[in-house]
Amino acid sequence: MSAELLEIHIVADSTGESAVRIARAAVAQFPEHHFTFVRHRRLSTVEAMLKVIATLRERAGKPTAVMYTLVNKELADLIDGACKELGLPHADLMTGPMVALEELTGTPADMVPMRPVGVEADYFVRMSAIDFAVRNDDGALPEAFAECDICLVGASRSGKTPLSIYLGYLGYKVVNVPLVPGIDPPSQLFELERWRIVGLTIDAERLLMIRSQRVKGLGGFGNKDGYADLAKIYDELDEVGRIQRKLSCPILDTTGVALEEAAARIIDMVDTRAKKMGQRLRKPAGTTSLSPPPA
Repeated sequence: MSAELLEIHIVADSTGESAVRIARAAVAQFPEHHFTFVRHRRLSTVEAMLKVIATLRERAGKPTAVMYTLVNKELADLIDGACKELGLPHADLMTGPMVALEELTGTPADMVPMRPVGVEADYFVRMSAIDFAVRNDDGALPEAFAECDICLVGASRSGKTPLSIYLGYLGYKVVNVPLVPGIDPPSQLFELERWRIVGLTIDAERLLMIRSQRVKGLGGFGNKDGYADLAKIYDELDEVGRIQRKLSCPILDTTGVALEEAAARIIDMVDTRAKKMGQRLRKPAGTTSLSPPPA
């Protein structure tokens, strides 16, 4: 892994959050390198931009890139020209999309800096889904199982809660149910349509590591019952697997899988199984499926 710290300067006429999100998505494709972000926010005057350019001059010849979201063309041209002069890699994250939308709509952009991004219907859908996931964490409300889009079942610390919350962020209503040896799952779980259920599993040694850290954080509480004992974990995962097979659900191994990738696989699993049953996984507001509806 490269030890050199690479700077990405974010230049924006508002908060710069949109540019940072894009930049973070981009740097994720370069895991061998270390990046740091430097933000230059709420730039609305030439004088303010010249100060940013002065800062960038000090970075000339050093590992630096610039990404900017500027509505004002004069300011965008200033930073573009400076980056070319200084030989700094740079990307205009605003002009291209606006030009494309001007061509699409046949109307010019308003070019209003710091205009708030509108709150669309999908925002409220996502907030409601996140609330649903929180209220239904660890199977807290069995009577609400029937309302879910997706149900995750697995051993404790196999990734159920973070996946539920992330899927909620995507707009899906998710319940997660812990499978504990010796304790019968809620009867409502077996009343769910099978295509909605996905089982989670994880490597036993990885699970031991996660649980050991949790036990340590709890001052050792929970260790005596085998919660963080490798032999007991193997037995527990075997029992959880038997329950999952009884539910006839596909199993996703979350070991070493990024949250976003695991969520995408879960959505694909549920959607595919729903179609085979002549059903359909509900599409959250703001998303579009290119697949034809089931016959």
